[in-house]
Amino acid sequence: MPLRETLSRHWFRFQRELFPLLEEVLGPLGERYQRLVQVLELVRVEELLPYSRGWRGRPLEDRAVLARAYLAKSMLEVETTRGLVERLRSEGRLRRLCGWERAWEVPSESTFSRAFAEFAESDLPGRLHEALLEETLKGHLAGHVSRDSTAIAGREKPAAKAAPEAKRKRRRGRPPKGERRPKRLSRLERQGSMTLEEMLKELPKACDIGVKRNAKGHQESWTGYKLHLDAIDGGIPVSCLLTSASVHDSQAAIPLATLTARRVESLYDLMDSAYDAPEIRAFSEKLGHVPIIDVNPRRRAALKAERKREALARRCIGQVTPEARRYRERSTVERVNGRLKEEFGGRQVRVRGPDKVRCHLMFGILALTVDQLMRLTL
Repeated sequence: MPLRETLSRHWFRFQRELFPLLEEVLGPLGERYQRLVQVLELVRVEELLPYSRGWRGRPLEDRAVLARAYLAKSMLEVETTRGLVERLRSEGRLRRLCGWERAWEVPSESTFSRAFAEFAESDLPGRLHEALLEETLKGHLAGHVSRDSTAIAGREKPAAKAAPEAKRKRRRGRPPKGERRPKRLSRLERQGSMTLEEMLKELPKACDIGVKRNAKGHQESWTGYKLHLDAIDGGIPVSCLLTSASVHDSQAAIPLATLTARRVESLYDLMDSAYDAPEIRAFSEKLGHVPIIDVNPRRRAALKAERKREALARRCIGQVTPEARRYRERSTVERVNGRLKEEFGGRQVRVRGPDKVRCHLMFGILALTVDQLMRLTL
């Protein structure tokens, strides 16, 4: 079934059946709670976390209900777990939408924290996001995949850097006739022959210090991580990776493209000048895509200047190349990054460690994905 028809079917079910039924029980929901209901209904946490109760020991709190609460935390921009617990105990509508009837049933903050650690270890929001895309984007052909990264500020000390490996001494001068000295391959060159699991394992994930140049040309630094994101037309996040803040954008391009190709079919890969590398272009073409990458002036200054002159000449006569017109769609991923930080908790990271930080961000990406999908029906 085409994407728009699938989303329209969900939209009519929400408007004609679910919202009127809930408003009879809970009262008027309002726009924010209606969006929360859409997220909870489309994600379907219960399918990956069925309720189970053992025969020995104290019974565990229902993990599916706790996961729904964390989705609500991202959707409603609640900063801390303590604030989430207080809001659940004071707001009856929110509490009942998550799965608790009475205020005393809401568990303590420590119970929420233990459940969150389990979700981070099992990558629950990542698996929920993959299942959601498989259901909604099955058979859908995306025009453009926009790729970029964004800084994630952490609340922890940067990890100590490992001692550099001792370089192997070799004889000076030219090698003897017939001797071939092995060339040390860069990470991009190695990634072309590695599996996705090997590439992900090699990328650094510890908290450290990152430096980048902002839009005004000034350098700025932060302590934390870097989120690498792929988004398709319509502002739908498809895949993401979390690395150390010091990892260059180009180092995550090939594993991110591999992950995206498993989830959705697309035609064009749009990237800025940080991804201007022959290995990335070749891998994009290997996947059957057309790479449209801005020229890096540090590597090819002459070509960059020539492109600028050509663009200025075409602008004077009112012409725009098809490649330049398609490259404008790259701003899609920047808007997704902005929405994640401003509306879905991307700036409110209060946990430590790469697994927990990724779990926190993935709950926000999961809510953002549903919100963007439902906007396509309007």
